[in-house]
Amino acid sequence: MERTTDRSSLARQIYQIAYIRGNFKLRSGQTSTEYFDKYRFEARPEVLQPIAEQLAPLIPKGTEVLAGLEMGGIPIATALSLHTGIPAVFVRKAAKDYGTCQFAEGLDVKGKNLCIIEDVITTGGQVVLSTKDLRSLGAVVNNVLCVIHRGTAPEPKLQEIGLNMQALFNMQELKDAGAR
Repeated sequence: MERTTDRSSLARQIYQIAYIRGNFKLRSGQTSTEYFDKYRFEARPEVLQPIAEQLAPLIPKGTEVLAGLEMGGIPIATALSLHTGIPAVFVRKAAKDYGTCQFAEGLDVKGKNLCIIEDVITTGGQVVLSTKDLRSLGAVVNNVLCVIHRGTAPEPKLQEIGLNMQALFNMQELKDAGAR
């Protein structure tokens, strides 16, 4: 597949590669008849690289570390780190019980200004949990970037804890691109 950096072409590519229909249970507990299988676009460098190029300008000024959430946010954060030179940390859903026993791997986040990186956000439940964990380590977390937001309005859960969310695409944009 040819690599593209045009936003509308990228939306069309993501839709063609990752959009599937069926019955799906989402992390939020909601069910949906449509789903974007993020691993289908995250595993393809010809799509992941333009995603990083399009997301990079959305990174808030002053961001010192990109915090990729397990598991889908990690390839996005890695691609963004390679593109921008901003270091990345990899955030587990729970601390491992062996080795370093950490949930944030890669660097010390204490006192650092982090931007959380996620692939798809429905309600932001995991983002909220991970933000609380990172803040408990002394990280400054006020922003989250995602590739796909399943909604069209700001997520109340994120706003309640002072997070500003920006998405590269929402579901409707991707569906519209797929219809073209």
